[in-house]
Amino acid sequence: MRPIRGLYTDRVAWLPNVLTAARLAAVAPFAVLLARADDAVSVGAAALFAAAAFTDFLDGYLARRLGSNSRFGRIADPLADRLLIDVALVLLVWHQRLEWWLAVPVLMRDVLLAALFRARHIEGDVQVNLAGKTATAMIMLAMTLLMLTAEPWPKALYVVGVGISVSAAILYYRSPEGGPASKPS
Repeated sequence: MRPIRGLYTDRVAWLPNVLTAARLAAVAPFAVLLARADDAVSVGAAALFAAAAFTDFLDGYLARRLGSNSRFGRIADPLADRLLIDVALVLLVWHQRLEWWLAVPVLMRDVLLAALFRARHIEGDVQVNLAGKTATAMIMLAMTLLMLTAEPWPKALYVVGVGISVSAAILYYRSPEGGPASKPS
């Protein structure tokens, strides 16, 4: 996608960073809502999580469309995603809505990839791949559904997301640039 240019885009080029900052700010109130929920079923927590998850996709789209990639966005965007997902995972395990062994692959993937990117000195310049984006979307959707219903069926979607997530991690590991895609997130 080629960035658009003009007076209008210069005025809103800051918007992707604001969305990322809002996602970071949403982590604490989301955590409180989910922690206080009975059995991790909370429409409020699910709505806040879903809104924050949507900003992940919206800020990336806008950053690419407006050509407004920034150092803040390259560092804060994946941090906000990981915090949101990891806090949700820990709380879903705590509420016994998700088995710990289902959360471990995602948590370990985040730790191992952060260490890998740091060792390669590319932590602010990681190229996102389609598998990683798809996995993140599926995991976020599954966790939102787990917060909306006491039924176990959203775990199946989560397991598929974890499988794709592990595949994406392997792609990152094999690529010295941090990912097979040549497009920034």
